[in-house]
Amino acid sequence: MARAAVSGGLSRRLEWRVARLVERRAETSSASTLVLDVPGWPGHLPGQHVDVRLTAEDGYSTQRSYSIASASNGSHVELTVQRVDEGEVSPYLAEVLAVGDPVEIRGPVGGWFVWRHTDTVPVTLVAGGSGIVPLMAMVRTRRAAGSMALFRLLYSVRTPEDRFYADELRRRAREDFGLDVAYVYTRQAPEGWPGEPRRLGVAEVNTHGWPAEFQPSCFVCGPTGFVEAVADILIALGHEPRRVRTERFGPSGP
Repeated sequence: MARAAVSGGLSRRLEWRVARLVERRAETSSASTLVLDVPGWPGHLPGQHVDVRLTAEDGYSTQRSYSIASASNGSHVELTVQRVDEGEVSPYLAEVLAVGDPVEIRGPVGGWFVWRHTDTVPVTLVAGGSGIVPLMAMVRTRRAAGSMALFRLLYSVRTPEDRFYADELRRRAREDFGLDVAYVYTRQAPEGWPGEPRRLGVAEVNTHGWPAEFQPSCFVCGPTGFVEAVADILIALGHEPRRVRTERFGPSGP
């Protein structure tokens, strides 16, 4: 499905740009953050994504979409890529692309699943697995812009080792006033964690999200089944459907 790119509220014509990898950071055993220098980058809003295109020597090309993880005021574009073993693009990006290598990207894409730092209403973020990526862009943009909007992040992962941005989120939860971070572990919880591993449900969303009467903006990202379940929970708890924005991806997740 084709979607219009939106940056700072202005529509732009999409074009392919040659980016170069300037840094790689490991997030988990199967995911890496790629820091890209993109000449002429028009800027983005947190929640938008880019298309990444790879072209082989014989001319065959393929592309995939990846959410932007970096704050909107950064000088580079950051993508966090989870390796899918049978995939055509993610194994190359996650393991082969080296510092200095070029890659084509197009964007930013998307105008619905975005948060603007001028918004002052409370925000509930709910992530499943790698669905944390666009929500992390919102957390980072909030800090960079000095926003006082109150954020609550609920992050569902299989195990502690599957958490993206674990150290940064720990630090931000301690240092960023108005940001609360909570986890749900579905397969294995850390030692000393209260309760047993479980799937995220009504109790967790009710406890760690903002109440409906606060009229928060809600952003939910993760696998399709996860997103649908959380959206249903939010609406059952009284949240207005128009305030619940969702972004979903393939079958893998918590």
